[in-house]
Amino acid sequence: MTVKQLSMPELVDACRGLGVPGVGLWREPVQAYGLERTAKLVRDAGLTVTTLCRGGFLTAIDPAERVTALDDNRLAVDEAATLGTDTLVLVSGGLPAGSKDLRGARERIADALGELGPYAEERGVRLAIEPLHPMFASDRCVVSTLAQALDLAERFPAHQVGVTVDTYHIWWDDQAPAQIARAGAGGRIHTFQLADWTTPLPEGVLNGRGQLGDGSVDLREWQAYVEAAGYTGPIEVELFNDGLWARDGREVLAETAARFVSHTD
Repeated sequence: MTVKQLSMPELVDACRGLGVPGVGLWREPVQAYGLERTAKLVRDAGLTVTTLCRGGFLTAIDPAERVTALDDNRLAVDEAATLGTDTLVLVSGGLPAGSKDLRGARERIADALGELGPYAEERGVRLAIEPLHPMFASDRCVVSTLAQALDLAERFPAHQVGVTVDTYHIWWDDQAPAQIARAGAGGRIHTFQLADWTTPLPEGVLNGRGQLGDGSVDLREWQAYVEAAGYTGPIEVELFNDGLWARDGREVLAETAARFVSHTD
């Protein structure tokens, strides 16, 4: 999504040319290009699919809506398995229309994980709950902190359910370093993502993730936390940014790779 303006073949070609060894994919562009075609394209290029994003949106109250959400998440698990990644990132979902019950919404997520975890395990896929910044709690994700994500994940085996550590969403939380250590001790850091925090946020706030090094986040500090917790997996960069999307995608990818080298260890 950092360079969503690139077609799937352009993305793969650009990653290969820059020596980027892996790519985190989103379901919509994969579906648009074709699941099997994408799997073959990435595999033939020698790239690893680090994660698939996203499953989730599991907070609905209406029984029919819940069945639809669970079916879609099973499909997402199947897609992840076909792409060869072991990690499906979950954005849990916001409050249903008219509801103010955060606790109830989180319990419905737990109920869904109880069904989806074993299904994912059978297909060699882990579920990674991603806490989002609290500004998204009403409409996108009622899980706002790593502590909340781990409270959900720890009800299930670590090889079924863990967490996503995304600097954009947790950099403000002074409890997050301790929660990263907690997640590492339990083997539950399933992916680590980088994005910077820049202000002012754009209207709608969703597409306000800053290019690495442009904002307030000490990226090396967060990298040190996850590595001290035992994480040795890929580090992804995930930027939703209208300004970056308006530029040449290959140029943005090259800039992002250079920033990654400059701002991490």
